[in-house]
Amino acid sequence: MADNMIDEKITETQGKLSKAAIRRAYMDWMFFNLSVQNFERMEGPAIIKMLADVGDDLYPGDKEAQKEMLERHEVFFNTEPFLGAIVPGIVLGMEKSKAEGNDEVSAEFINAIKTALMGPFAGIGDSLLPGTLIPILLSIALGMCQHGEVIGPLFYIVTFLAIMIPLTWFLFSYGVKAGANAAELVLSGGVKDIVTRAAETVGLIVVGAITALYAKFNIGLVYTSGDLQVNLAAIFNSILPGLPVLLFAFFTYWLMVKKSWSAGKTMLLFLAIAIVGYFTTILAV
Repeated sequence: MADNMIDEKITETQGKLSKAAIRRAYMDWMFFNLSVQNFERMEGPAIIKMLADVGDDLYPGDKEAQKEMLERHEVFFNTEPFLGAIVPGIVLGMEKSKAEGNDEVSAEFINAIKTALMGPFAGIGDSLLPGTLIPILLSIALGMCQHGEVIGPLFYIVTFLAIMIPLTWFLFSYGVKAGANAAELVLSGGVKDIVTRAAETVGLIVVGAITALYAKFNIGLVYTSGDLQVNLAAIFNSILPGLPVLLFAFFTYWLMVKKSWSAGKTMLLFLAIAIVGYFTTILAV
C-alpha cells in the first residue's frame, strides 16, 4: 500500500520543471556548451550535462528512466551556442513532455527535431554573432584602446554580456515552452511520423552538405601511357562530382554504425590511411 502511494506521488510530480530547474539547465548549457566539446559529439556532452542536472525533476526517484534519457542524447550535436540556445531549450521541453507520460514522444522524434534545428541556427548564429556583432563590438573596443585605456576591453566584456545573457535566456526559456507545446500539437494532430521523417530528412541534408563542402579526399593516382596521362580523380568527378568523398562517407558510416567503431578508433584509421596514401602518392594534398 505504501509503495503504491509513493509511486502515485512520483507519477504526479514526474515531468514537473520549476523555474529554478530551468535556470539550472540554462546555466549548464551556457557554461558547458563549448568547455566539454569534443570531436566525437561536439556539444553533445553539454546537452547530457544539462539533462543530468534536471533528471530528478523530470523523473524523481526513477534512475532507470534518467539513464535512458541521457543515453538517447549520446549523439553528435553542434550549433552556434548563443542563438542556438533555443535548441537545447526545445530539447528540454520535449523531454518534459515525454516525462509527463506522453509515450508518443519517442527518442527518434526528439533527436530528429534536434538534428534538424542545429544546422539552421548554426548558420544564422555564426552570421549574426561571430560574423557581425562581435567584429562591431571589437572594432569599437579597439578604438578605445588606442592610448592604452582599460575601458576598451571592459566595454567589450560588459556590452557583450549585457546583450547575450538576456538574449540567450529568452531563447532558452522560449524553447522550453515551444518544445513542450510543439510536441503536444504535433502528436495531437497525428502527424508525428510526417514531422519525424521531415526532420530526419533535413538533418541528413545538413550532414550531407557539410560533408560535400568540407570533406576532402583527393586521389593522386595518374595513369601514364606515352604522352597520355589519365587522372583517376578526374574520371571519378566526371561520373559524379565528389564521388570519392561520398564513398568515403559511406565507408565511415559502415565502420561506425555496422561495425560499432568509436569515433576515436575511426579517426586513427583515417590518419593511418592519410599517411600511407601521401607517401605512396595514392592520395594527394
